[in-house]
Amino acid sequence: MTDRLYLYDTTLRDGQQTQGVQFSTQDKIRIASALDALGIDHIEGGWPGANPTDSAFFEAAPQTRATMTAFGMTKRAGRSAENDDVLAAVLNAGTKAVCLVGKAHDFHVTEALGITLDENIANIRASIAHCVAQGREALFDAEHFFDGYNANPDYALACLRAAHDAGARWVVLCDTNGGTLPVEIGEITAAVIAAGIPGDCLGIHTHNDTETGVAGALAAVVAGARQIQGTLNGLGERCGNANLTALIPTLLLKEPYASRFTTGITQDGLRDLTRISRMLDDILNRVPQRQAAYVGASAFAHKAGLHASAIAKDPTTYEHIDPAQVGNARIIPMSNQAGQSNLRQRLTEMGLDVARDHPALAGILDEIKAREDQGYAYDTAQASFELLARRALGEMPRFFEVKRYRVTVERRKNKYDQMVSLSEAVVVLKIGEDKMLSVSESMDEAGTDRGPVNALAKALAKDLGPYQGYIEDIRLVDFKVRITQGGTEAVTRVIIDSEDGTGRRWSTVGVSANIVDASFEALLDAIMWKLVRDGAPAS
Repeated sequence: MTDRLYLYDTTLRDGQQTQGVQFSTQDKIRIASALDALGIDHIEGGWPGANPTDSAFFEAAPQTRATMTAFGMTKRAGRSAENDDVLAAVLNAGTKAVCLVGKAHDFHVTEALGITLDENIANIRASIAHCVAQGREALFDAEHFFDGYNANPDYALACLRAAHDAGARWVVLCDTNGGTLPVEIGEITAAVIAAGIPGDCLGIHTHNDTETGVAGALAAVVAGARQIQGTLNGLGERCGNANLTALIPTLLLKEPYASRFTTGITQDGLRDLTRISRMLDDILNRVPQRQAAYVGASAFAHKAGLHASAIAKDPTTYEHIDPAQVGNARIIPMSNQAGQSNLRQRLTEMGLDVARDHPALAGILDEIKAREDQGYAYDTAQASFELLARRALGEMPRFFEVKRYRVTVERRKNKYDQMVSLSEAVVVLKIGEDKMLSVSESMDEAGTDRGPVNALAKALAKDLGPYQGYIEDIRLVDFKVRITQGGTEAVTRVIIDSEDGTGRRWSTVGVSANIVDASFEALLDAIMWKLVRDGAPAS
């Protein structure tokens, strides 16, 4: 026998409270559709009436198997639930479920709301009863519950009972300030159940201010709570919310959860988790966190030679799950710590089956170590490493040759007497027996200068003759600059992350005393790798 756990996603509301995050209505529709396909039970779409985007979303919300939920607050004191316009806006969203937040900490009731403790309980009871009478599934978010329980347990429990007795399907314990540690969350959750609130009506909503949001949610589940609220990629105010991209695979793949509980997430849905995580970052124009558990690009990266040697024999030696279970992939990065086990494993993954005694292997390792001493970093720039190895093995096709390039930067006043800059790049290529010259400037459609690297990238990709069709879907998604030496002999390392139309991402590196030259090297590698991987013919 297994217990059912219900997953409640609040990315579209709590996630939007993240500093620097602002979803459009179309963004929210796209995310909601992905959450529904994943198997989430409840999708909290936002607070109707609180802002135009949330109101527009509920008007255009997609049809979902998941229960779409509108968020709001309990009615205000001094008016009935039927005549509270804020509560009415939440109900008018027409969702099957409504989640209302109310105070469960006596300090917040008297100081923040400025009402009596009894008035607050009456507001909770009347609001939930009104939602239930309207035929809605009602949830009560007990805000600041854990702090409230520590300050006045009898009152905090009275708030929960008022919601539960009024017909709330779920009563959610919120660690709003994020400071309650997992052991205490487990103990208090158990005490709530012992006080008469059934575990199958109890939810948990944790924040990550002590980096224990996931652990706190799991502690509540062990204690008996059966709903978990969280966000994709841990989005949320301050340090974020419990991260569903870590919680979901833990619940499905780790004991004691995997054998004790079931969720709405299938194994097929789980294999889509990495893609959905990166889709969200793409919508937000953010670089995915490489070290993120389960879904990060480095979650299954094995840099040390000893580790890579063991992984080649049996991946379970250094991996807690098969990365394919969450749609991720194993990486054996190359660096100056690499041995031949790393190298041969990486070459195999590239599709190059190289014998153990191949004479080029030692030379490749020596070149990597020498180049990293100059400032290169191949553990993050796997595509540049692949090109280096292919050249050493004689497996690198000849596509085109860069004969020369030039970049100019001009600073001048425009017709509005404003000081502006403009960059222009010229690239001369040889493709077969033909020379081609491309010119591009850095001005975008809005008339803003995007800099010399932008001009250079546009010129390089402007006309590659027979290869143009292979590179048209490349876009630059991240550009990182690092100074590897100080003073007048400073060396610049540029790492560029690129992506194509299939969602495939790769990283390349360039090093030079000149930032533009380092950038050009990384840009050139990005194009070369794409041509190799897509099987472009040699010129």
